[in-house]
Amino acid sequence: MFKECCPELIPIMEELAAKNPHIDKLIQRHAELNKIIDNVEAGRAHMDDLELDKLKKEKLHIKDEVYKAVLEYKKGL
Repeated sequence: MFKECCPELIPIMEELAAKNPHIDKLIQRHAELNKIIDNVEAGRAHMDDLELDKLKKEKLHIKDEVYKAVLEYKKGL
């Protein structure tokens, strides 16, 4: 999930997710996409390249949205 890229933000993300159902759903979707993409890239599942690229873009968009929400949340602390 986000642990690889920004472990220092995990506590804030967890707190934000507990207060904001939308962010919680985004984080869950990011984890789901991560699992799907990992399975495809490891050869445990099959998907055409176009669909895989679509999922990667969705995952990146979610990451950006969550990160932006975390930064806004930190400003209010």
